[in-house]
Amino acid sequence: MYSRLAARAALVVVLAAALPAQAGDRLTLDDAFARVLGTASLPPHPDLRLGSARGDILAAELDVAAQRPALVAGAELENVLGSNGYRGLDRAELTLTLASVLERGGKRDARRALAQSRIDALGVEREATRLDLLAETARRYLAVVASGPQLQIANDDIAQRGRTVAAAQRRLQAGASPESVVLTAQAALARAELDRRRTTQEQDAARQHLAALWGEREPDFEVAGADLLALPEIADFATLAQLLQDTPELARFADQRRIGEARLQLARAQAAPDLQWQAGLRGFKEDNDVALIGGLSLPLASGRRAQPQIRAAEAELAVNEVEREAQGLALYSTLVEAHGRYRVAQLEVLRLRDDVLPKLARAQAAAERAFNAGAISYLELAQLQSEATAARRQQLDAALSAQRALIEIQRLTAEPLVVAATRGQTP
Repeated sequence: MYSRLAARAALVVVLAAALPAQAGDRLTLDDAFARVLGTASLPPHPDLRLGSARGDILAAELDVAAQRPALVAGAELENVLGSNGYRGLDRAELTLTLASVLERGGKRDARRALAQSRIDALGVEREATRLDLLAETARRYLAVVASGPQLQIANDDIAQRGRTVAAAQRRLQAGASPESVVLTAQAALARAELDRRRTTQEQDAARQHLAALWGEREPDFEVAGADLLALPEIADFATLAQLLQDTPELARFADQRRIGEARLQLARAQAAPDLQWQAGLRGFKEDNDVALIGGLSLPLASGRRAQPQIRAAEAELAVNEVEREAQGLALYSTLVEAHGRYRVAQLEVLRLRDDVLPKLARAQAAAERAFNAGAISYLELAQLQSEATAARRQQLDAALSAQRALIEIQRLTAEPLVVAATRGQTP
């Protein structure tokens, strides 16, 4: 299971299929992935290093679990420093002993199985953490990339508002429009400039948010350009739902079940009482004789005392099954929502591109000519300009929604999901 997840995780978050990286010295999505996962000059993200540190702890715990019961050396001195005939050391008895516990019921093997199952589960946890980090990197990278088109829309809005201000001033000079039209157009231009300033600030914040993943405090990079509107075709929902069965978020429940089974086996092993033994040599000072001694002891009612631990381990296994079912339903619901959001956003982007925006562009050009000729009012032109800009922003927002949904789908399934990939082609 671990090796299969590791191979699949290497393919996760193929945002590059939807956001093709440009050549050059700009930061690409693959560059961002590499910085998060670690390079020669940058350590991996702390969450990834934490998994390695936990692996060292679990490996040490496995060594502890594999140890046999310790041998205990002892010494006892009796019949000394008493009264009358037991004064001094004349009648002293010195006993040297060696004792230990003979474990029964396979306790040592059960301990090792429990420790090893926890080590095995760590592999799936690492891959799940890796998937989450790659998905978060893709989301933050997407936010930086999106600021480029947002800034372009703001600049285009400023340009058209500027043309409107110039036209309004010419009409004012010609006595065809009142001064209020010029002031209103200048106010609209100022608002457009404010939008551009806000977009610039958001771009800087998004860049810092991305760089924080690899600990860079003053980022000065630029990201590679991308066509956010190029949304790929993805696999159908039935295929995605099937892939969901092997997601690391569900695979960890299989590992937790193995841990629970190992814990149950250890609890059952506790029902077998351990045999405690002791052997030694006793020396008698009074006549300089020596004698061997030995002893055995067996705890009583070990089976009854082990029953609470057995019941707790069995209940934990039952809870694990219920939790897996609940998590499966939650993941399925998330996949349904993400898949539906992608399809709806994809349809919206295509309809705006093919139908709405071309018509608005032609209408806006015609309206500007009509306004310059005095055929329509400023309010009619301004409303059309606002509608055209709003439609472009709506298209970009829909594309971003689709890209985020795609990232979420890939995080859930740990698979590249574009149709080209399913045909064996490189996306």
